[in-house]
Amino acid sequence: MTDRIPVLLSGFADEAANEKLAVQQYSAFAALGLRYYSIRFVDAGEGIKNVMLLGDAEINHLVKMQSDYGLKVSSIGSPIGKVKLLDVDDGTANKFIPFEKYLAEDVQTACDRAEAFGAKLIRGFAFYHPKGTAPEDHIDQVADQLGQIAEACDKRGLTFGLEVEANLVGQTGTLLQAIAAKVNHPAMLTIFDGANIVTQGFTADETFAQYVAMKDSMGWMHIKDYHDPSPTGRVEHVDEASLDNFVPADRGDCGHEAILRDFKDFLPELHERATRRGADGVFLDLEPHVKGGGQFGGFSGPDGFGVALRGLCRVLDYVEIPYELRGFADIKG
Repeated sequence: MTDRIPVLLSGFADEAANEKLAVQQYSAFAALGLRYYSIRFVDAGEGIKNVMLLGDAEINHLVKMQSDYGLKVSSIGSPIGKVKLLDVDDGTANKFIPFEKYLAEDVQTACDRAEAFGAKLIRGFAFYHPKGTAPEDHIDQVADQLGQIAEACDKRGLTFGLEVEANLVGQTGTLLQAIAAKVNHPAMLTIFDGANIVTQGFTADETFAQYVAMKDSMGWMHIKDYHDPSPTGRVEHVDEASLDNFVPADRGDCGHEAILRDFKDFLPELHERATRRGADGVFLDLEPHVKGGGQFGGFSGPDGFGVALRGLCRVLDYVEIPYELRGFADIKG
């Protein structure tokens, strides 16, 4: 086990903080033994803001503070790509922003945040197609836009991670892989998230197949799980506001044991892929949602986040994937 490449444990720190205060986020992660975090929503003294909306003074304060707590940012938890692909009224509240404006403003802001926080990775999404239309019909436009986003990130030495999620064009592993193949850019990798597959009605075996479909383009993985007490089969449109059965990775319907057992043999290739792009290694980014989740985030609390972390560690121990939490040597250092 010791000669294997370890995974790097991270998480969305806002999920561990009752009021999303920076001090709550950093204290919880330091106490749990984590060295990395993904930044998404935070109160740095001027109210709760998405990382994209932080001002210079808030950023400078957080950069110093994260260093004081021994933390580094694994990825910028941006909402890039969670806007409408087309300017049509489809009954949803999703925003439309003309792509040229989006690329020049929002994408550049995400890159600014990555540079400010010393991160190499930006999390994003594959755009909302009009509700009721087939996502496959929009792959060409999505690939064109994501290709331009990847190029913008690449110019600044950054990598854009495309997360699989319901209701977007990239809602399954097969669709995400089709998009990645069309984009064919080294600065765009994909992010697997088992719960985001299971909430669409996929079984554990089907979820594993979606994971396999993504391996050629995968960069890192989000860890959360879901248990539906009354499964009804495939869901075409997920009501994200009603999702309330998220569970730790050792007790849900995703089949994380099988996924991570395969992932173990895949780690050397993935590690080379990640480090080539400047990342410290392969991240497993906890986004547990164990006290609730929705379209733009979730909540676990400090206790729930600890439960979710220990659940993941139990699975990693069982399949013999090495990882490290802070120890006494870190304190001495």
